[in-house]
Amino acid sequence: MSPSLTQGSQHRWLLTLLTLTVVLLSLAPSLRLLVEALSDLTQGGNAPLWRVLQSASTWRALWHSLYTSGLGMLIALALGSLFAFVITLTDIRGKAWLVFCFMLPMMIPPQVTALSWLQLFGPASPLLKSIGMAPPLGSPQPLYSAEGIALLLGIQSAPLVFLALRTSLLSLPRELVEAARISGARQNQVWRHIVLPVTRSGLVAGAAMAFISSLGNFGIPAMLGIPAGYYVLPTLIYQRMASFGTGVLAEMAALSLLIGVLALVGVALQQHWMGRSRFGLVGHSGRAHDFSLGRFRALVTVLLVIVLLVILVAPLVALVVSSLVPAMGVPLNADTATLNAYHEVIGRQGATWRAMRNSFWLAGGAAVVLMLCSLPLAYRLQRLPARLQNLTLSIIELPYALPGVVLAIACILLFVRPLPIINVALYGTLGLIFVAYLARFLVVCLKPVSASLAQLDPSLEEAAQLAGAGPWRRLATIVMPLIAPALFAGGLLVFLLAVNELTVSALLWSAGNETLGVLIFNLDEGGESVLASAVSVLVVLMVASLMLSLSLLAPRLPKGVVPWQG
Repeated sequence: MSPSLTQGSQHRWLLTLLTLTVVLLSLAPSLRLLVEALSDLTQGGNAPLWRVLQSASTWRALWHSLYTSGLGMLIALALGSLFAFVITLTDIRGKAWLVFCFMLPMMIPPQVTALSWLQLFGPASPLLKSIGMAPPLGSPQPLYSAEGIALLLGIQSAPLVFLALRTSLLSLPRELVEAARISGARQNQVWRHIVLPVTRSGLVAGAAMAFISSLGNFGIPAMLGIPAGYYVLPTLIYQRMASFGTGVLAEMAALSLLIGVLALVGVALQQHWMGRSRFGLVGHSGRAHDFSLGRFRALVTVLLVIVLLVILVAPLVALVVSSLVPAMGVPLNADTATLNAYHEVIGRQGATWRAMRNSFWLAGGAAVVLMLCSLPLAYRLQRLPARLQNLTLSIIELPYALPGVVLAIACILLFVRPLPIINVALYGTLGLIFVAYLARFLVVCLKPVSASLAQLDPSLEEAAQLAGAGPWRRLATIVMPLIAPALFAGGLLVFLLAVNELTVSALLWSAGNETLGVLIFNLDEGGESVLASAVSVLVVLMVASLMLSLSLLAPRLPKGVVPWQG
C-alpha cells in the first residue's frame, strides 16, 4: 500500500473517531437524564417520576412556565416583527445601528437585564429618585409578577424573532413583489397578500424559538419570581437543589425531563407548522427591498428609536445610575455620586476577580477547544452521506436546544461519581462547568465553520491532492487559512455566550468556583444591589465591545455567521 493511501486512511479514521467522540459526549448527558428520570417506575407511586407528577408544586410551576413563556412569546413577536419588517423591507435610515442596538439585549445576560429593569422601577430606584418620579416608599415593585417576568422574557427573545423573520424576508423573491406592483397592487396590498403569507414560516420559527428560549430562561424568573414566591420549572429545580442537595437528583431529573419534553414538543410543533406552509422561498434576493415609507419615514424612525430607548437605553441608564450611588434609594446628584461600588468590586472584593478569572478561563478555554475541534469535525461531516450528516448534526445540537437547567442536571447525574479508571471527581469543580460548556456551545462554533466550508471551491483541494499534498497538509495549508475568519468568529461567539452564562452554572457552581453570572445573581440576592449593578455595567461594556469586534470582522465572513449582520 502506498504511503499516501495509508496517510489518507489514518486521516479518515482519526476524523471518524473525533466525530464519534463528540456525538457520544453530546448524547451521553441526555441519555443519563432519561435513565434516571424513568428509573424505578415499577415502584408505582414511589417512583421519582410519579412523585413529581403528583406534586401540586410541579403543575403550578408548569402553568407559570407556560403562561410567562407564552406571553413573552407574544411580546417578542410584536417587537421582533416590527423591527424585522421595517429594517429589512423599507428605506429607513441608520439600519446598521438599529440592528446592533436591537440585538444587544439578546447578548446581555438575562440576570443583568432583570437587574437593570429592577433599578428602573420601584420606590428604591435611584434614577426615579433623582428625577423626582419615584413612587412612595412601600409601593410594590411592579416587575415582581408574572407579567413582569413575561415582559423581560419577551424583550430578551425578541431578537430571535427578528433573526428568523429577517432570514425569510431577505429570501423573498424580488420578482414576486415587482410583478404585483406592475399589476397595479398598492403597497399595503403587497404587504398583506404577498409579504405576510410568504414569510409565515419565519414568523412560526421565530415564535417557537422565543417560546423555547423563554421556557428555559433562569436568570429573569429567578430575579423577578423568587422574591415574589412565583416559581417556574427552572427556578423550582434550583430551589429544590439548593434546599435538598444531591439527595433529590432523581426527582430533579424527572422535572428536567418535563422541561425537555416541553422544549422538544415546541420544536416539533414548529416543524409541523412550517411544513404546512403553502409557500416556499426559492432564492435569495441579495439585498433588502425598498418599500418607500414616504412622509412616514421620520415618524417610523422616531417610533423605533423610542422603542429602543424604552427596552435598552432607559434600563441601562438606570443600571449605571444605581452603580454610582452609595446605597439603593439614594438619588444621584453632585453630592451623592461616588465610584465606591467600582472600587469595592474591583479593588476589595476577592470574589469579583475570582469570578472574572473563572469565567474568562471557562469561556476562553471552551472557545479554544471548540475551535480546535470544529474544523476537523466540520471537514469530516461534509464527507458523510446526507442522512447520516443530518443525524449527527441533530445529536450535536441537542445540548444547545435543551434548556440549560436540563443540561446542568444531566451533567450532575453523569459526573456525580468519580470517573471510572482514572478515579477523578468532576462534581463540584470548574471541570464540570467546562464539560457542560463544551457540550452546550459546540454547535455555536461548528455552524460558522460548516457554512464557510460549504462555500469553498473543491478544486483547490483537488489540485493540492494531485500535487501530492496529504490530507493533513491540505487541511493546514489550504482549508485552514480560508476558514480562519469563520473559525475565529465562532470562537468569539462561544466566548461571548459563555462568559456571562448563568442557567447552566447556577446549578453547577460551588464555593470558590463562581462565574460572573453567578456573582451578579448572588450579589443581588444578598442585598448588595449597588455592587451587582457595578459588576453588571462592566459586563455590558465587555459584551458591547465583543459585539463591535464581531461586526468589524463581518465583511470577511460568510453571510449569516454574525447574527446581527445582514
